[in-house]
Amino acid sequence: MDTVNIQTPHRWDIGFIKKFMFTFGILSSVFDFLTFGVLIFFLRANEQQFQTGWFLESVVSASLIVLVVRTRLPFFKSLPGKYLAIATSIVVLSVLMLPFTPLASLFGFISLPIAFYGWMLMIVVLYIISAELVKKWFYKK
Repeated sequence: MDTVNIQTPHRWDIGFIKKFMFTFGILSSVFDFLTFGVLIFFLRANEQQFQTGWFLESVVSASLIVLVVRTRLPFFKSLPGKYLAIATSIVVLSVLMLPFTPLASLFGFISLPIAFYGWMLMIVVLYIISAELVKKWFYKK
């Protein structure tokens, strides 16, 4: 593995950044549509359930995907720093608890049936696995 000298400034590789954003942007969009489909067609979510479910899935998955794309190694072989791990945990737990707090009504959120959490967990796990596979392919190419 190449080491990076952090003593001197380096130019950003804009081409690499564009390819990375395009590749992982498409993957993110695929999982957005998958989440929409599950909420609408499988769970038959009403407006408040859709809004709450979409918020929970999108924030949790975005928080966890950061842990995947931050390293070229498999995410489980490159543990995040203490502060990133703490911050990610606080965000995920806060978001999951939000529908059960008085603040939920400010956002139009409601507590969801347990089936919603099962489906959302499945989507997030599938997203993490997919991101790991896409990352492996991306860096080989």
